[in-house]
Amino acid sequence: MTFIRTASASPFTNPVLQVAGGEGGAAPALGLLPTWNLADLYPSGDGPDFLRDLEKARIDAAAFQDKWKGKLGDACAQTGTEGLGEALKEFEALEDIIGRIGSYAGLTYYGDMVDPAKGKFFSDISAAITDIASNLLFFGLELNRVEDDVLEQAMTRDSVAGHYRPWIEDLRKEKPFQLDDKLEQLFLEKSQTGAAAWNRLFNETIAGLRFPLDGEQVALEVALDKLQEPSREARKAAAEAISTVFKDNIRIFTLITNTLAKDKDIFDRWHGFAGIADSRHLSNRVEGEVVDALAAAVKAAFPRLSHRYYKMKAQWLGLDQLEYWDRNAPLPETPAQVVPWEEARETVLSAYHDFAPEMARITKEFFDNDWIDAPSRPGKAPGAFAHPTVPSAHPYVLVNYLGKPRDVMTLAHELGHGVHQVLAGKQGALMCATPLTLAETASVFGEMLTFRALLSRTKDKAERKAMLAQKVEDMINTVVRQIAFYEFERKLHTARKDGELTAEQIGELWLSVQAESLGPAIRISDGYENWWAYIPHFIHSPFYVYAYAFGDCLVNSLYAVYQNAADGFQQKYFELLQAGGTKHYAELLKPFGLDATDPSFWDKGLSMIEGLIDELEALDKA
Repeated sequence: MTFIRTASASPFTNPVLQVAGGEGGAAPALGLLPTWNLADLYPSGDGPDFLRDLEKARIDAAAFQDKWKGKLGDACAQTGTEGLGEALKEFEALEDIIGRIGSYAGLTYYGDMVDPAKGKFFSDISAAITDIASNLLFFGLELNRVEDDVLEQAMTRDSVAGHYRPWIEDLRKEKPFQLDDKLEQLFLEKSQTGAAAWNRLFNETIAGLRFPLDGEQVALEVALDKLQEPSREARKAAAEAISTVFKDNIRIFTLITNTLAKDKDIFDRWHGFAGIADSRHLSNRVEGEVVDALAAAVKAAFPRLSHRYYKMKAQWLGLDQLEYWDRNAPLPETPAQVVPWEEARETVLSAYHDFAPEMARITKEFFDNDWIDAPSRPGKAPGAFAHPTVPSAHPYVLVNYLGKPRDVMTLAHELGHGVHQVLAGKQGALMCATPLTLAETASVFGEMLTFRALLSRTKDKAERKAMLAQKVEDMINTVVRQIAFYEFERKLHTARKDGELTAEQIGELWLSVQAESLGPAIRISDGYENWWAYIPHFIHSPFYVYAYAFGDCLVNSLYAVYQNAADGFQQKYFELLQAGGTKHYAELLKPFGLDATDPSFWDKGLSMIEGLIDELEALDKA
């Protein structure tokens, strides 16, 4: 059971080597970039509001345990203040206040991960939340020990308990994997000195790395941004600097990766998960065979997607073969432009408004109320994410905005998450969280709306080609690269069962999936073997990455429905987002005539990427 809701990140950030960022504040051409105002959560971490809520959470959690532990079976026979519905309401209120505390601590930390005071604050609050959560751990475990028929009668008899039926039914799916209370409490409390501690070490190590470029020592996001420079020499220099620093620090990343893989193996074995990714599938509420079908469909499409595209790109750049640092190079036709923040804002708002005014209205709140942290600065978390916080507050978005056209897509992506989180928040703290199977739907759909709006206004052939190429690359990064990452994780966690892995062994696994997914048009030369080291999803959320491919393929199919739909699509789309975690993805997709359990479903989504490559090829021949 978690009390800090996780952020949703863009696939164009760390996971695929495309971070928008830079040292210091905004460049003049970007205009004034907003920083978020966390006062809607708390004015400060040492103020009376924060300290009062922290103490209230401690007292209320202890009182909740005293009131309800050992009594949930009896509560199922009651209604009113002694009934199960009342217990669920109290539990939800606790989850909201604890989530608010944890969100504030996390967002403060992500704003500057190398500040020792903020690191200590985050660590201390995380420890306090774990202590509080230990008083609440019994609730889900005990509820799952209630007999099915007794629980069903309680939900039928008590309308308040019945309101929480989706959450209860979701919880029951975890029943086969739960341990007794003492063991679960041990796992919870040991997480502070286990996975959570290693995650923090990774965060602060990455944030503290500096890369020698152009006579300066720059942060990782700045170095990665250079991989999109028109100059091949600049891209090569950035790649070599990154490779050198990764090599110098590879021992610590190898230790972190080995430790966390073993930690996960121990957790999975004790809880009875047979497959290395089964616990992720359970938390995503998706069937393993559906993910297997997705992965198989994408891998089968490698030759006609990434292999084909990168061969074309090598020809456009006048090369026999691309080096790995050329993969994200702009095409010669790409206009050298910097998109000011206000233009990015209007671009996204306009695209969202054309689809649904309500979507633009919600998005505008992020801009107007300082719910976005846009400038890059030393110590700030690299990449981009949307953090839902809790329903009693609102989400926050973090980006590292440098003004590249791709940064506009990242902004559209994260604001799509934000809209989704606002709408799903109406379900309350227990049922607002969307499983990863659908968590990327609104973000990727928002990108597609923005891209199509921009493309429709583009009449120049060269500019259109550059835009199409960038979109294809983004989709390859979201689908092909993420499934390659998923395969890498599968290989790594499988191999780790036989003993600790050296950096060289991990590098060999990494290169094997890169060569397979990128194809023969890209040369994987020395230095790239350690580029697995900084990808945060491998550390923070093992096997998360397939959600991006799931979301992109799903949205491609969903967008095709939208293009051919009569009136009413927007309403059904909003109902999907508003559902949060109350319905299974299959039920939510049914009104659109989509069935993700059909293996051929994935080919439909992949065909849209192939169609864009066809369009690029036709433009090239015209």
